[in-house]
Amino acid sequence: MSHAAHIPPRTMVPERPAPLDAPAQHCDPLAGRSAEPPSGRRPEPGPLAVLPRPTALFVEAALAGGATVGELSDATRGLIWLSEQRADELAEVLERHPGIGWVQLPWAGVDGFASILPRYADGTGPLFTSAKGAYSEPVAEHAVALLHAVLRELAPKARAARWAPVRTGLSLYGRHIVIVGAGGIAAEIIRLLQPWRVRITVVRRSTGEVGGADRTVTVDRLHEVLPGADGLILAAAATTETRRLIGARELALLPEHAALVNIARGALIDTDALAEALREKRLLGAGLDVTDPEPLGDDHPLWREPRCIITSHSADTPEMTAPLLAGRITENVRGFLGDGRFVGIVDPGAGY
Repeated sequence: MSHAAHIPPRTMVPERPAPLDAPAQHCDPLAGRSAEPPSGRRPEPGPLAVLPRPTALFVEAALAGGATVGELSDATRGLIWLSEQRADELAEVLERHPGIGWVQLPWAGVDGFASILPRYADGTGPLFTSAKGAYSEPVAEHAVALLHAVLRELAPKARAARWAPVRTGLSLYGRHIVIVGAGGIAAEIIRLLQPWRVRITVVRRSTGEVGGADRTVTVDRLHEVLPGADGLILAAAATTETRRLIGARELALLPEHAALVNIARGALIDTDALAEALREKRLLGAGLDVTDPEPLGDDHPLWREPRCIITSHSADTPEMTAPLLAGRITENVRGFLGDGRFVGIVDPGAGY
């Protein structure tokens, strides 16, 4: 039986909301850093709808931004879409209501809407914004935890049924960490790694330095930096260009003591190639919050691999993300109704 048979879709709403007087755990590093749409085209302000199932937290977030929230109608000008699935349903809504000029998507990654976004790559249709950057703190925290766990060999030690005869494990101090991706999560990972005096190389799609990194290279030089990596963290968007970016060839370039961490999307790794590399002990281990496919079937060999930690896409839980998304909604509603500036603008052509 596959895990898909009993794992429900991810939700934005926490099962156990935090007390009203609880201090905020995380901050959105992009809050207050709104920008005009690249095209300069401003969506027409107007009433909002919250779909496919409105929840009190996010309706209240829209109201806090000054919105008029109501049922979907021909008067609707903005849409807050709270599901990372049901892309076909969203497409139908947009086709039936061409007056919608702005759509807020719920997650940082928008690969779940890959069937919709390309049709608006020419600048027509609504402006899309996502939560990209908003969840950087919890996801980066998880990435560093997985990096520690793999280097310290916590997975095989925790699975062992007897006292280990030899002390093993590697320290993070002074290591060379390669981060693929240069967005908000990568920036937060760099900040969190500072106490360990690591050397950081960032691999990104475009040229330009990344703050806090010792070196920045473009993705065409990935093979150049992998042999010297003590740790490889994947924090890039899932696009056609990044699909299986890490395959058999790339895994072979990593040293045997390297730790691989993926908190981005499972599609960035060739899962079969990774399973083979771990089975042959050509890597120290892997920490995976995401997999391809997701979820893995119950009989997948990675579940039985002692040097693999799988955390079932829990780097950011509803308790962590819901307040951050609510804040992003409020800020973008104010931009929608006010100065036309938004946070987390999506490039439909690039897919992020």
